[in-house]
Amino acid sequence: MSERGQRGIDAVRRVMVVDDEPLARQRLASLVNDLEHYQVVAMAGDGHAALELLALEAPEILLLDIRMPGLNGLDLAARLRDLPRPPAILFCTAYDHYAREAFGVRAAGYLLKPVRRADLLQALEDACQLSRLQWAAIEQARARPVAGGGRSHLSIQRRHGIDLIALDEVRAFIAEQKYVTVIHAAGEALIDEPLRALEQEFADRLVRIHRNALVALDAVESLEATDSGHRLRLRGVERPLLVSRRHLTELKRRLRRV
Repeated sequence: MSERGQRGIDAVRRVMVVDDEPLARQRLASLVNDLEHYQVVAMAGDGHAALELLALEAPEILLLDIRMPGLNGLDLAARLRDLPRPPAILFCTAYDHYAREAFGVRAAGYLLKPVRRADLLQALEDACQLSRLQWAAIEQARARPVAGGGRSHLSIQRRHGIDLIALDEVRAFIAEQKYVTVIHAAGEALIDEPLRALEQEFADRLVRIHRNALVALDAVESLEATDSGHRLRLRGVERPLLVSRRHLTELKRRLRRV
């Protein structure tokens, strides 16, 4: 008996592949079935066929293309939002500009074609870690209105996919040469958005503390006066950030309003 069989059927994650391109479906299915603890239980070539199979097969994870005729991937994902326990959705697409819409319909991941085995495995593992409590936390965060009706996540481009960072997890933006470093709850990432544009878009939640630094107001733990000036400590960030004298008055004013 294979190692998968010895571990029992409960240890195998049920996966469904939805893509209107037959070769793309077969390739994804082959990649999944070559991984331990994952098994493709159904495949569909469009959104309507997928709806029928979802009721029969009850997959835990859905590998979903976005651009399909008829019911596309985003529309299908939107229909699944009301299920008591919807499958985790991993979008697999050749286009990188649907990231914001993807996470608006509860996507657990976003992979760019051609999908690499290592990226697929990581995305599947991340999707499996979304417990019921985590889903509840995500829903609570999404239920809160975003000022100005703007985005609730930042899109981080990487070589073979896109990561999304919730704005609630952002601690600071630090401008360094041509890029901006995002300091967030899980670490750091680089983006190519100008600091000034970020300041304008998220004016309600960010405050400038230096010509090259913005911080999230709700992440501020303390403002300390030192011999060399004022420094700001942020929740979950080890090193304090320097506050320039030019921006100190506005920072104090904003903090009094938090």
